[in-house]
Amino acid sequence: MKTAPVARLKAELSRYLRLVKSGEEILVTERRVPVARLVPIEPGELVDADLRELERQGLLRIGTGKLPKGFWKQRRVRDPRGLLRKTLIKERESGW
Repeated sequence: MKTAPVARLKAELSRYLRLVKSGEEILVTERRVPVARLVPIEPGELVDADLRELERQGLLRIGTGKLPKGFWKQRRVRDPRGLLRKTLIKERESGW
């Protein structure tokens, strides 16, 4: 784990964010006292429970990066119970 004083972190934020994106953890200090820790977000950590349920049912796959070549030419998944539509409406109503 790397350590960074607040002043250096502010001055070199882009560099430290690159380190975090590559998997490093950064311990942030203020006058040599640890005050925070920057850690990478785990894949799927921010995924909603409704989306996980749709994935479990095989109605969608949660993305991990760029869309595969030919994505927009693929056949659409059937959703006879309308779960995907209901989830989208629920998200829009909640302001997410």
